Amino acid sequence: MSQNNQVNLINSVKENRPRLALTLGDPAGIGPEVILKALADKEISQKYDVTVVGNGDLLAQTYRKLNLTENFAPLANPDDLLVSDVQLDGKIQGKIISGIGNAASGAASFAYMENAIAQTLAGKFDGIVTGPIAKSAWKAAGYNYPGQTELLAEKSGVERFGMLFVARSPHTGWTLRALLATTHIPLRQVADTLTPQLLTQKLDLLLECLEKDFGIENGRIAIAGLNPHSGEQGQLGHEEQDWLIPWLQQERQNRPQLQLDGPIPPDTMWVKPGQAWYGNSLVQQNPADGYLALYHDQGLIPVKLMAFDRAVNTSIGLPFVRTSPDHGTAFDIAGKGIADATSMKAAIDLAAELVSQRLAKKN
Repeated sequence: MSQNNQVNLINSVKENRPRLALTLGDPAGIGPEVILKALADKEISQKYDVTVVGNGDLLAQTYRKLNLTENFAPLANPDDLLVSDVQLDGKIQGKIISGIGNAASGAASFAYMENAIAQTLAGKFDGIVTGPIAKSAWKAAGYNYPGQTELLAEKSGVERFGMLFVARSPHTGWTLRALLATTHIPLRQVADTLTPQLLTQKLDLLLECLEKDFGIENGRIAIAGLNPHSGEQGQLGHEEQDWLIPWLQQERQNRPQLQLDGPIPPDTMWVKPGQAWYGNSLVQQNPADGYLALYHDQGLIPVKLMAFDRAVNTSIGLPFVRTSPDHGTAFDIAGKGIADATSMKAAIDLAAELVSQRLAKKN
C-alpha cells in the first residue's frame, strides 16, 4: 500500500465514510474489468473507502491487457487502489484463463469471498460488494453452494435471508425493490417449496429492510400469485385457493397498518412498476414500495427487462450490507474491454447508501 493510500484510509475512518470490500469475482470473467472501470470514476473513488479483495497480480494483468484493446474507457490503475491481496496457490493461478470459467477460477473467486466475509465479520469493513461468480466454476472447484448469497448466510450464521433486487430509474428517479421468495431452485420444485411460513419469513425480511435501509415504515407490498391469472379461482392451479389467499388474509389481519396487495396475476403485477420506471403519464401510477415475487424468473425477467444495467442484488437479513451487480461473469466478452460497469457502480453506490443509513441510525 502506498503512503497516499495509507493517508486516504486514515482519513476515511475519521470522516466515517462507508468502508466497503469489493471482491474481484471470477477472475476469468468481466469482474476485474468492471471493477477497474467503476473505480476510475472519481464520484466513487473519492466518496467511499473501497478495498478490492482479490489477487493483485491478476488485477494488474487485467489492467495491462485492457490497455492494449481499442476500448478507451478510463481504467483505475491498480497501483492507486487499496487491495487486500489474497494469495493463490501457484498451480491454481497458472490455470486461470480469461474467458474460460473452470475449477481454478472458481477456487479463486471462492477464496476472495471467504476472505472478504471474514474481514467484514471482524469489523474491518461495513459491507461487501461482490463481483460476479460462476456457480459452475464453484462446483468444479468442489464448492456446492447455490450462489454467493447462501455462502454469505452460512458464514454469517443466519437462517433468515433473502435476495432483494433494487434499481433506481434514470427516467423518473423511482426505486424498484423486488424480493424473491425462492431463489436458485428448479422450477418444478417451486410449488412444493413455497409455504405460508416461508412467505411470512420473506415478508418480515422485506418489511425490516424497508424500514432499516430505506426509512419506509408501514409500506405497501405487492405479492404475486403463483399460477397464470393467480389460479383463475382454482381452474389454473390450486395453490392460491388452498393456502396463498388464506395466508394473505391472515397477514392483513395481523398487520392492519400495512397495505398488502395480492395475489396479483404475475403477468400484470409488473405493469405499474413499468409505468413508474418509464414515466407513463397517461396512466395513474401507484406503485408499491416492495414487490414479492414467488420464484426466480417471475421476479428477474421484469427486473432485468427494465433495469438490466442498473439493478443491484442486495442480500437482506445479514449482519452487514452486501450488494452485487445484477449480471453474470460474461466469459464471452471477458478481456475485450467492452463490459459495461454501470451495474457495478450502482452496486457500490447502493452499498454505501445502505451503510450510511445504518451508521446514521447508530449515531
